[in-house]
Amino acid sequence: MRVYSLLISSIILFSSCVASSQSSKDIYKLPESSAQTVETAKAGGVIAGAASGLYRITSTKTAIPLWNEGKVLKIIRTRQTEQNLAEQNDLPGKTALAEQNADSDLLKNNAEKNGPRWYFLTSRGILTSSDLQNFEYRNNGLPFLKMKEVNLDQVSFVDRPAQLKDLEVHPENPKILVTATKDRVYITYDGGLNWKSLGSMSSATSGIKAVAVCTVGGVLTVFESHPIFGFSYIQPQSAKPVWKDCNGGFDNMKGQSYPDEIADICPVVVKNPDGTSSTEIYASQTFLPRIYRFNWQTKRAEMLYSGKEPADTIDGLFWDGNELLYTRPGEVASYSPQNQGLGSIPQSYYTWKKTFSAIAPNDTLYSAWIPDEKNLSEGISLSELWLLKPELCTNQYAQKALNRRSIYCPVNHVTSQAGIDKYKKIILDNKLDSLVIDMKDDYGLLRYDAKDPVVIEKGYISRYHIDLEHFVSEMKKDGIYLIARIVVFKDKNLSQYAGGKYAVWDKTLNKAWVGTRGFEDITDEDGNVIDQKTAYYDENWVDPYSPEVWDYNVRIARELIAGGFDEIQFDYIRFPTDGRNMANAVFRWKEKGMDKESALLSYLAYARKNIDAPIGIDIYGANGWYRSGTRTGQDVEQLSEYVDIICPMFYPSHFEQNFLDYAPYSERPYRIYYYGTYRNTVIGRNRIIIRPWVQAFYLNVRYDRQWYGQEYVQKQIFGVRDSVDRGYMYWNNIGRYDDILPDVGNSAYNGTATEASKEYRKPALGNKNLLYPENIETFENMEKLQSKAVSEFTLDSGKNELAGKEGKKSGGFPSIGDIKKLWQAYEIDKREI
Repeated sequence: MRVYSLLISSIILFSSCVASSQSSKDIYKLPESSAQTVETAKAGGVIAGAASGLYRITSTKTAIPLWNEGKVLKIIRTRQTEQNLAEQNDLPGKTALAEQNADSDLLKNNAEKNGPRWYFLTSRGILTSSDLQNFEYRNNGLPFLKMKEVNLDQVSFVDRPAQLKDLEVHPENPKILVTATKDRVYITYDGGLNWKSLGSMSSATSGIKAVAVCTVGGVLTVFESHPIFGFSYIQPQSAKPVWKDCNGGFDNMKGQSYPDEIADICPVVVKNPDGTSSTEIYASQTFLPRIYRFNWQTKRAEMLYSGKEPADTIDGLFWDGNELLYTRPGEVASYSPQNQGLGSIPQSYYTWKKTFSAIAPNDTLYSAWIPDEKNLSEGISLSELWLLKPELCTNQYAQKALNRRSIYCPVNHVTSQAGIDKYKKIILDNKLDSLVIDMKDDYGLLRYDAKDPVVIEKGYISRYHIDLEHFVSEMKKDGIYLIARIVVFKDKNLSQYAGGKYAVWDKTLNKAWVGTRGFEDITDEDGNVIDQKTAYYDENWVDPYSPEVWDYNVRIARELIAGGFDEIQFDYIRFPTDGRNMANAVFRWKEKGMDKESALLSYLAYARKNIDAPIGIDIYGANGWYRSGTRTGQDVEQLSEYVDIICPMFYPSHFEQNFLDYAPYSERPYRIYYYGTYRNTVIGRNRIIIRPWVQAFYLNVRYDRQWYGQEYVQKQIFGVRDSVDRGYMYWNNIGRYDDILPDVGNSAYNGTATEASKEYRKPALGNKNLLYPENIETFENMEKLQSKAVSEFTLDSGKNELAGKEGKKSGGFPSIGDIKKLWQAYEIDKREI
C-alpha cells in the first residue's frame, strides 16, 4: 500500500471549463475595463498560474484572466508591515537593503510598496503586482537572450529573459528573493528592482533545479541544487563569498557515488521555547521519493521520509505554518515534522480543488495560491501542479504523436516495391505502427524527389531516393505513421554550396572548418612509418546562426508534410563539439549579442512557427538523464518550449559500462529505460512526449558481449512500458531487425528487475496502477486505512533514519573521473555500430 494512499481522494480530474453564469466564450476573455478587474480582485478565489497565463478562479469555476503574456510556474505572496520593517533592521541584508532604498521613511509610508505583494515566476521573467490589476516585470540585472526572428525576408531581434528555474523569498525579509538561470544564481535585496549574480557552484556544467534564501545562525545564506553536483550554499555578505558543497546524507541511485537531483529547498522559521527563532531547512528529490532536513550544524542531510516507489517525485515544497506540503504524481500530500509522519492537507485545498477544472483541458496548471478559509489575505502556495495529471501530455500535437512504436529504415532499402513490402511486414508482424526514415541524411543528401525550387538549388538529391508520392501511398494503405528524419546543422552538401557560404569557417586555414582527431601514420609498402597526416572527423557543419540555413531545412520539412509525412524529426540541432581545432571554428552569420543558446532556440522557434505538424528532436541519453545541456546544449527544459517529442538515446552500450550495472545484471537494459524515460519526462514537465530510441544493434563493449540478444532488446521495451509508456523507436542503422519481438502490450514481464514488481505503480509516472489495478486502494476504504498509512509512514521514516545511523552509503561529491564517465560513451556517435 502506498504510504500516502489516504490522499488519493485529492487526485484532481481536470474537465472542460464550465461556468454557471457565464458562457465559455467569456471565461477566457481578458476584462475590458478596470472596474471588472477591481471587482474580481476583491472577490477572493484561487490565483492560478497556467501555461496560458494567470487567472483568478471563482467558486463558480470561472477562470478570469489577469495576465496572459506567458506561462506562470510559481506564485509567491508576501506581506510587509510596519512591524516587518522594524524587524528587518536586525536582519542580515539590512545594509544592502538600505543602500538600495535610501529613503526608508518614504517606503514605510508607501502602502503600495510595503503592503502585500505578489511575485510570479514566469516564462517572461519575474513578474510582480500589489493588487493583481497592475503588473510589472522586475528583470533588471537578469540575463536576456537575443532572439532572431524571421518573417518572410525581414529579420528582427528581440531580447527575451533567459529561462528561470526557480524563485524563492526570504521567510523573514520579503525584500530579499533569489532566482536562477541554468548556470547562475541571482539575489535581490530590494524586491526585484535590481538583481545581482552570485555565480554557481559549477561554472563549467550548466544545470540548476532549485534555490532558497534564509538567515541561518545570524548569517544570510543562499542554497542551490545542481542535477550533477548536488547541494551547495553561499553566504553572499561574507568577506569572500564562495560556494560550498554539502552532499552528505542525500540519497543516490544504486551504483552512483553522487546524490540524485534535489527537487526543492524550503527554509522554515520556527519559534523556540525561549522565544527566539531558528531556521530549519527541508529538501526533497526529483526522481526518488525522499524528504530531508538539512542539519546546519553537521552540514549533512537527515532523511525524514523514503517512499516505496522506485521512481517517484516530491516537489513544490511549501510550509503552511504547521506542515510541509508538496506535490507528487496524482496528488498533493504533506509531511508533519511534529508527528514525524503523514500530515494533513488544509481544508481550503479540498474546498477549492474542484475549481481547478476551470483551466481549459488543453492548458496546463502549474501553480496555485489558495486562500485560507478564515483569512483571505493568507493562504497556501502550490507549485509543480502539472504532476496532478501525470498521464496527460498537453502539447497541441500530442493526440497525433502519442504511443507511436517505430523502426528506423535506411532509405536505400525502400526504393523498390519489394523493399517497401519488406518493411511493412516488419512493422505489422511486430505490432508496430510507424517508420522513421532519413529524408535529409548525415551528409546533407536529399532522399526524396524534391520539388521546391530553393531546395533543388541548394540541395543534392541522392540517386538512392524514394518516389515520395508512391512511398507515402503504399505506407498509408496499412495506416503506417511516417516520420521524416532531417539532419539539420551537420550537412556536408550545404557546407560546400556557393564556395562555403553557409559553412562553419576555419579562421586559420580560411576555408570550411572540419574537426581534427589528431594525426595518422603514413606507411610505405613494407609497413614502415614514413610520415604523418592530419586525421579528420567525418563531419561537415553549417552555421546555426544563418536564417538561410533555417529556411532551407524548414522548406524540406514543409514539403514532406505536404507530401504525406506525419511528423518531422530533427537531428543534430546543435553546434559542433568534436575537434582539437575547435578554437579555429568561427560563425560568420553570428550577430552581436547572440550566443549558441539563442541561435538554437531561434531556429526552433522559426521551425515551430512554420511547420504545422509534430516536431521531434533527437538527444544524447545523458541529456535526457540529467537536467543539463552540457557539451551539446541540448537542454530538455528549454527544448520542450518548441518541440513536441524528444527522443533520447538511452542505449545501454553507450553509457559507461558500470552505469546501473548491479545484480540482477541481466536487468540493466530494463532499468536504464525505466528510469531514463521517467526522468526525461519529469524534466520536460509533461509538456513533451518522450519517445526513446531503443538499441536494436550489437556494440562490441563488455556488457553487450555478455548479454546482447532478443531478451536484451525486449527488456528495454518493458522498461519504457512500465515507466511512462508513450512510445519508442528501434534503431539499427543497417535495418537488421532480427533481434526484435512483437510489442509487449500489457503482457506480464517475466524478468527479475525489482522495479518491475506488481506492487509498484505502472506506469511509474501515473496516479494509479493501470496494469495491476488490484494493488491500488479504492476511495471507499481510505478512512479505514488512515491509521495504517500513518503507522507505515512513521515506520518507513524510522527505518531510514536507522539506516543512516548505521552507516548507509551517502552521496559524495563526484570526482572529475565521474563527470568524464557521464560523457565517455557519447564520444561514439549513435550510428557507429
